[in-house]
Amino acid sequence: MKKPSQYIIVSAIACIVVCITEFVTLFIFGAFYPGYDHLKDTMSTLGASVSPVAHEVSLWWVIMGLLLIFFGTGFRKAFSEKGFFARVAAWLIMLYGFGEGIGSGAFKANHIENGLTISLIFHDILGGIGVTAILLLPLIMQKVVTRNENPGFYRMSRIIFITGIITVSLFLFRYLPNENNFLTVYKGLWQRLFMLNTYIYLTTIAVLMIKKDIRQKTSAYFEN
Repeated sequence: MKKPSQYIIVSAIACIVVCITEFVTLFIFGAFYPGYDHLKDTMSTLGASVSPVAHEVSLWWVIMGLLLIFFGTGFRKAFSEKGFFARVAAWLIMLYGFGEGIGSGAFKANHIENGLTISLIFHDILGGIGVTAILLLPLIMQKVVTRNENPGFYRMSRIIFITGIITVSLFLFRYLPNENNFLTVYKGLWQRLFMLNTYIYLTTIAVLMIKKDIRQKTSAYFEN
């Protein structure tokens, strides 16, 4: 039997590693930030200049972004026969890696009293682009992997989209003027639930890529 495409397999594994490592590293970094609360503080706080682990977190986010862009190119190869929708999905994945990864790492979420820093503005804009891209991904994936091909994944895409909208909406409540409101206080929780939702979905896509590539190579072997 021919070996599966190394590019597709490696890019899929890179995605799985990123999804696991993101949660592990952020909890580790949080332990080195006195007073940091994962339920109440955003992840961007870890990468702000005042954070004792700012450089390490920023470096990790840039690496994460590059690996997700790599994953996006592998995804496009894996589903190349799907044409337009596969290309759109690949770009959405890469936009997420660029916005939430590279953008968040390159531009720190630095706050000043009664104002916004240029770095924070770019951080929020690029992060917003990345979040929007990943929110739209399940809708496009329903065109890439149809209900007839994989009904379980098709239903999952719908659930992931709905859950993503809910968790992002909860996270946006942090802009409410009442800072003592339950929804605003636990902004860190909503953000992490959104990330968990996202990484479960990306990991599932990576696994589908690996299975699809192996299945195609196995089929080609028996046909020959």
